[in-house]
Amino acid sequence: MTDSTDWRPTASLENLKLRARILAEIRAFFSARDVLEVETPLLSCSGSTDPYLQSFTCHYLGPYAPTGQQLYLQTSPEFAMKRLLAAGSGPIYQVCKAFRNGEAGRQHNPEFTLLEWYRPGFDHHALMVEVEALLDLLLQTGTARRFTYRELFLEYLGLDPLSLSIADARGCFQQRNITPPDLDGPALDDWLMLLMSHLIEPALGPGAVFVYDFPASQAMLARLKPEDPQVAQRFELYVNGMELANGFYELADAAEQRRRFEVDLAKRQALGLETISMSLPLIEALEHGLPDCAGVALGIDRLLMLAAGDVNISGVLSFPFERC
Repeated sequence: MTDSTDWRPTASLENLKLRARILAEIRAFFSARDVLEVETPLLSCSGSTDPYLQSFTCHYLGPYAPTGQQLYLQTSPEFAMKRLLAAGSGPIYQVCKAFRNGEAGRQHNPEFTLLEWYRPGFDHHALMVEVEALLDLLLQTGTARRFTYRELFLEYLGLDPLSLSIADARGCFQQRNITPPDLDGPALDDWLMLLMSHLIEPALGPGAVFVYDFPASQAMLARLKPEDPQVAQRFELYVNGMELANGFYELADAAEQRRRFEVDLAKRQALGLETISMSLPLIEALEHGLPDCAGVALGIDRLLMLAAGDVNISGVLSFPFERC
């Protein structure tokens, strides 16, 4: 009697070779620009407080933790890499695994490969230029179009995201004969994200598009615009309508970072989510001094989907979640 489990990889040999070639080209790109490749731990004593990200946890037993300690698999290497920056590393990049619980589907796998890099002396606009250069090298995308978040909402929906109400957002779906999602009193940001993902992102292709200057409520770890504190200095990159990268003009204010962590934790508590320990080493690194810099995270697996012309992430992974 045979077992029904399929042991074979889902990626073709051609796509496995494509992954190897693209990783080699990425490393050559950064070597030519004197950006140092680094490696940081996948396990951490603290996880992401972001209420939209759920971490995998494990339990350590051994030296330094006689009663055991809960650890988190990283959702990104950001906190550790910022500690390196504060210690004087200069420009750095990393290709690593990241993990997000509950994320699986056509464009998601709970374990995925991430490219993340940081550029001291860059703001988010300068970093967009470098992202564009890497993307053109790998995918021959040419010059990317650029829009502010507000411009997109005004152009595609006729709504100003900096002043609209939940009723406006709900009405936008109804006007298009789309049944609004059944959300019980969510924050306005939940509606903004739904409008973006359902009505704007599908219209952003073909080609590469940068969306920048997000609402301050979606600042995450980005600085606010000094002349317009309603706006966060961050960007997202879309290629053929698929989100590929997320970049920031990095927040360097330790007190503000602690405040944002606390706001996240309050949201998690209100939603009944697990309480996550905030990263005190990151706070201490910011207190020591983070250089003025911009950083970006880019999904390698989605990049490979675009390079291979594959519509499902399993086509570029050796063994996706369903075959682990």
